[in-house]
Amino acid sequence: MDLDTVQKIKNNPKYQQLVSTRSKFAWKLAIVMLVIYYAFIMTIAFNPSALGASMSGGVTTVGIPVGVAIILIAFALTGIYTKRANTEFDGLTKEIKEELKKEQE
Repeated sequence: MDLDTVQKIKNNPKYQQLVSTRSKFAWKLAIVMLVIYYAFIMTIAFNPSALGASMSGGVTTVGIPVGVAIILIAFALTGIYTKRANTEFDGLTKEIKEELKKEQE
């Protein structure tokens, strides 16, 4: 791809909207995951007995389902991003490509 084409893409308002929207959304999801993860780590650091408490008097502690929940939340956030990427972001990308093809003809 030549520099002229790259510049046309970068100057396209839809491309700028795509980059801005995608970045904001990705940062929001990343912040949610970081808050959850660091809350878990801080709980381990400053109140380990909260996660080390037995759930039913047996071997399983509170920390095990909390850890599993964090992993499931990470999968869910990935799914949310993928769904939005496959609908909104891919649609904008397709529109940008079509506009570029029309300009080159």
